[in-house]
Amino acid sequence: MRRNSRGIVNTMARTAAIAGTATVTSAVVGGTMQKSAAKKQAAAQQAADQSAAAEAPAAEASAPEESSAPTMDEQLAQLQQLGQLRDAGVLTEEEFEAKKAKILGQ
Repeated sequence: MRRNSRGIVNTMARTAAIAGTATVTSAVVGGTMQKSAAKKQAAAQQAADQSAAAEAPAAEASAPEESSAPTMDEQLAQLQQLGQLRDAGVLTEEEFEAKKAKILGQ
């Protein structure tokens, strides 16, 4: 009978170790998925903010004497943001290309 009780204790210890490992793994995977979803949501919000700003009336966007054409640095920044949104999965490749063409005046 002593032999059986030792086997049961070993089995219980192994089961506890496996369950603990599964719990830790589940928490890590869940945290990674939450971070990914939060990044996508932030990118979508940024895209919505940019769209709203781009649709603002032209009278509010620039003074009459200032050039309304964006500078090369502004265009580059916009293209980088679009690339980030595409990479995050917020924009499709077609949407990216259309917005890129608009920024570059094509």
